[in-house]
Amino acid sequence: MGKIAKGSRKGKKAWRANISTEDIEDFFEQSNKDALSGGSLSQLPNDSLFYVDNSKDLSVKRKIEKHREKVLRCDSVLQKNPFVQALPSAKPKQKKKSKKENKDVVKEKDETRDGQKNDGASASGMVDIWANEGEGDNPKKVPKPSVIPAVEVEASGCSYNPTFESHQESLAQAVAEEMQKVYRKELGPEPVPITVPGEVINDEDRYFLEVDNGSDDENVENLSENQDTGNENREKVTRVELNKRERHKELHRKEAEAKKREELSKQIDSLPNIIEEITKEDEEKQKRHIRRVVAMQERLKVRPPRLGKHKFEPAPTQVLLSEEITGSLRKLKGCCTLVKDRFKSLEKRGLIVPVKGKRK
Repeated sequence: MGKIAKGSRKGKKAWRANISTEDIEDFFEQSNKDALSGGSLSQLPNDSLFYVDNSKDLSVKRKIEKHREKVLRCDSVLQKNPFVQALPSAKPKQKKKSKKENKDVVKEKDETRDGQKNDGASASGMVDIWANEGEGDNPKKVPKPSVIPAVEVEASGCSYNPTFESHQESLAQAVAEEMQKVYRKELGPEPVPITVPGEVINDEDRYFLEVDNGSDDENVENLSENQDTGNENREKVTRVELNKRERHKELHRKEAEAKKREELSKQIDSLPNIIEEITKEDEEKQKRHIRRVVAMQERLKVRPPRLGKHKFEPAPTQVLLSEEITGSLRKLKGCCTLVKDRFKSLEKRGLIVPVKGKRK
């Protein structure tokens, strides 16, 4: 590209000829446009130029709703079967609560919590100063305390230096427990055998057994023949005999009705006796219930409630033999019964399900 030729600058006329008038022409064009459009925008105030659009954009909302209402191919296939419910393709969006609504909900919770605390304090007259603030939100289930103590004190005869009488009593108790186990095994019902002793039946013997079973069919045929002959030997009943039978039936029915009336009248006369019997039965039932409750409480002191498949088996009493009693702790033999004792204590209090057999 060549350079643009410059005009001569010898005289003033040449200077005037080379001056550009583009700015003036642009100004005139812009003024004409503003006159045609109603005035220049630079002179108008901001209120006339801009405004806040408070109307909702319904077109965009409708598009979003239509998109959500669309059913996917997998959902449409499942909807054809009436016995199969279609799973939603996406979780529905929950509406976000405003800050004011959240504040109102928090205030209501605080008020209810304060009211409960005040009611409890006024009813008992005592206030728990160590109570946590968030205890009402997630209340924990507190297990019922066991009647059985955590550490049970054994009898005096089980100590390392007992008296002669207490030692003999504890020994007798231990012997009685062992003898009870022996008697249960001896006198208890025999277990069902897994296999039944016997010989294998041959094919020939099996054939004879099947033949013996066929005699039942012959007996059935004989019975049917006897019934046919009995029906033929029946005599025809006359009309007079039928009438007599109907009269006898009516007499029996009237007698039965009269007996029922007499029984009802006797029961009505003996109403006070019946009421006394009912009150006695109620008292006996109440006494039985009290006995059962007391027996259940005493049973819970000795053994826990049934938790699993197996029952709780108490540990044998730990008693020293007369030869093992030395009278001093230094000469006492060491044994690892502490862990077993604690384990049996947990089972007895119902904290562990008792299991039959040894645990590793």
